[in-house]
Amino acid sequence: MKIMIHAKNIELTPSIEAFVNQKMDMLAKLFKPGDQLIETRIEIGRPSKHHQKGLVYYAEINLKIGGELLRATVEHIDLRTAIDFARDEIERQVKKFKSKR
Repeated sequence: MKIMIHAKNIELTPSIEAFVNQKMDMLAKLFKPGDQLIETRIEIGRPSKHHQKGLVYYAEINLKIGGELLRATVEHIDLRTAIDFARDEIERQVKKFKSKR
């Protein structure tokens, strides 16, 4: 599985990058080594720099399996929670996709 991480309006620190990679490794266990080409694009950040309250952070995961695209977007007060919820949502979609095939 190929993972690409992008940050918008925040600095991508090594701890955040390690957290994202740890969460995606859990997702990679759903696929076999011989599965089709799998590409994951993860965008994390803030929608704008002026928000101070409310749903300040977001995480968006685009998972490309062969020709299919699965997508999960979550906004939350905490960045790590947004990443966790987005991974849960994409995991649900992957299980549904695999059961259809």
